[in-house]
Amino acid sequence: MSPIKQSICWWCFNTLSPEDICKAAIDIGYPAVELVSEELWPIVKDHGLVIASYGGHTPLEVGLNKRSNHDRIQREIEANLEKAVKWDIPNLIVFSGNREGMNEEEGLANTVEGLQLVAKSAEDAGVTLVLELLNSKVDHPDYQCDHTSWGVKVCQQVGSPNVKLLYDIYHMQVMEGDVIQTIRDNHKWFGHYHTAGVPGRHEIDETQELYYPAIVRAIQATGYDGYLGQEFIPTRDALSGLRQAYAACDI
Repeated sequence: MSPIKQSICWWCFNTLSPEDICKAAIDIGYPAVELVSEELWPIVKDHGLVIASYGGHTPLEVGLNKRSNHDRIQREIEANLEKAVKWDIPNLIVFSGNREGMNEEEGLANTVEGLQLVAKSAEDAGVTLVLELLNSKVDHPDYQCDHTSWGVKVCQQVGSPNVKLLYDIYHMQVMEGDVIQTIRDNHKWFGHYHTAGVPGRHEIDETQELYYPAIVRAIQATGYDGYLGQEFIPTRDALSGLRQAYAACDI
């Protein structure tokens, strides 16, 4: 199996200058960064790096699970699909939004409907819309797409090869655990992955409960050929954390 392609989630390391992030990526071996502000895209591309993902719409709390948001979100996603094509960005991240009292069935149906409005545009663009799984226990209270099973049902019902899930390993360890078996059982619905240590969302080192080499092997065994985004919040020197994370996943 080939080593998995890794990317740097920009927002976690923006205490560094854009030039320093790009130079560090190249020096360590990262071929990509993601979640980069649009005004910085030329700098990223000038360094020969891929932009692995970008937000499809904002904010994450006000999302696809409410029909009243669909027109606005459709416009935002279609505009960002055009940018993704121009800048060779393979993934746009989309969000269910918060429940605000909405039950699971209604939220599911509305999210499916909203994604069906843009699925064909994503297919035509050759870009994958990845619905992010986030924990509602610690970081994103009331977020609806907080369990793998719910997100998988969305993807199944949308029925598009360009609508998948962003399986965030940190968030799903917090919510449900059983990471490796979940990957084995549901990988066909996963279009992108993010990392971080548990507990705390910090470095993926010996201080946390996840063993990333085994997780990466499980991802590789599925035939996945996309990116694994390092999305931890550093507690020490950011560059040493990025080096350590890259080595842990470079197997």
